[in-house]
Parts: sequence; C-alpha cells; structure tokens
Amino acid sequence: VLQKDPSMALVIAVTTRAIFNLEEEHKVYLEKGKEEYTRHQQANQDKPLPPGTAFAFIQAVQYVNKKILESNPAERDLFDILVLSNNSPESGVRIINSAKHYGLEISKFCFVSDEDSTQYLKSHGVKLFLSADRADVCNALRRGVSAALVFRQEVQAPNTPLRVVFDGDAVLFSDETDQIFQQQGLEGAVRYERAMEAIPIGEGPLKAFAMHLGKMRKKFGQEKSPIRTYLVTARSGRDMGVRAIRTLREWGLPIDEAFFMDGAPKGPILAQIQPHIFFDDGLHNIQGAQNVGVPSAWVP
Repeated sequence: VLQKDPSMALVIAVTTRAIFNLEEEHKVYLEKGKEEYTRHQQANQDKPLPPGTAFAFIQAVQYVNKKILESNPAERDLFDILVLSNNSPESGVRIINSAKHYGLEISKFCFVSDEDSTQYLKSHGVKLFLSADRADVCNALRRGVSAALVFRQEVQAPNTPLRVVFDGDAVLFSDETDQIFQQQGLEGAVRYERAMEAIPIGEGPLKAFAMHLGKMRKKFGQEKSPIRTYLVTARSGRDMGVRAIRTLREWGLPIDEAFFMDGAPKGPILAQIQPHIFFDDGLHNIQGAQNVGVPSAWVP
C-alpha cells in the first residue's frame, strides 16, 4: 500500500462496523461481553467479514487514488483510510485479514480498548469520520471533526466513479435557516433568505470535507473526473436556491448537479444517482434513502 503524506492527504477514518457487516459479532459483544467477542473473532480470523455500509464508498475512493496517480505519479493529495476500532488488538486480526481479502488499500488500523477512540482522530489529521455508533459521531463532532452516523444497509453500488451526495442546511451549510424555519415557519425562512441573498450561508459540519473533495475534483476536467458531487436539498429553488448557489460559488466548491426538491421526498432522485454515500441531517431523508438501497450517513 502506497504510504500517504498525512499533511496532504484527505484522511477518512471509518469504524469496523461501518466498513464491514459486524452485526452478528456485535450481538455477541452485547450479550456475552468483550472476552467472548474476542474469542469469537480469533476463532474466525480467517473468515472474511461481509461488506458493510461504507464498503463501496471506500472502494470508490481507492479508485479515485488510482486515477489520480495515473494522471500524476508524484501526486500527494490522495485519500488515506484509517480503520478505527474500540476493541482490543487481539480481535483485530480478522479485520485486517478481511481488508486484505477484498484488496482494500488500507495500512492504518487503530485498535483501542477505550470507550472513546475519537480522541485519536485529530492526531491522525482525520477530515471525515464514519461510524455506526452515535456516541462516537457526537464525540467526533465535539472535537471539531466532520462526522456522520452510518446505518446498516445492504449496498451494491457500482465502484466508479465516486459519487457523493450532500444535503444543504445543517450539512454543507450551517443550520441558520433551519432555525428561522423552526421559529417563524416557511414564510419567515423565505423572508430571511431573500434578505440575506447576497450573503454566503455559514459553514456546516461537512463543509471542510466537501472542500477537500472539490479540490481533488478540480484536478480533472468535468468529463474525465473520477469524482462526482451532488447537492440534494429540501430548499425551494425559486425562493431559496439563489443563495445556496451563490454560497457554493463564493466558496469555490464545484458541484456537478444540484436538486432543489422544495420539500419533496429525496428517495427517487437518490435511486437515480446511486451514490456511494448520502449525507443528510434529517432521519426521514435517511429512511427514504435506505428504502431505495442507497448507503446513507446521518449528520446529527
């Protein structure tokens, strides 16, 4: 596996339960304790784990690395994947063997017998953290690391190119307009957006990750890029779309396609896009994505 420069790379940390399907093993852990879980993992260390929700996403970023290096073998702005586990190193052999079995180019594994392994995220320069544990995600966000909660999903997404879908408010953007909506309703939110149309929206929890993704995206022409990014927002294009587009322009963030849904369900358009991952702060939108087989991650 090519060594990545942590000062240049886009480091993504993913927990073992996010990248692999460990539901059976997690049940053993909850019902019988850590020691029995460790024994189970050691007894099955040569049996590959099934892919989990974030698996296709990690495969796709690996493909992006390949295309970047084909274009420029000296490029250092690459994806770097870190696998993080709250379990002991003794139970980690199966995780490493599973990654090798699927040809995943991962060399960094952290097995931490601690209740809060997110304390190590910043020391690794992590730009995005994906976990199946809500407490982990909340801890990461409190530490200033972009993070999202992945839900168990059987994923069959094609490997290429990498397709990432972002919701707008409270994900890419701040939740300022959402707060106005909660206080004053839709009419108040529309009035606020019209009054603020020339002022960029504040930064949301995934803006830094999206910006780095956009920087990698700019290395290629639009037709040949191995990265495609999408905005799928509940905003009305007529009343709230202009400010969103101006904000993206001000940030210099390239978005390949934008869909202003005006509150309509997002599931059908996500089914058409078939992203490797969809980020949203609304659990109803996450459920809609799951209903059409789209891997999704909730930003609390």
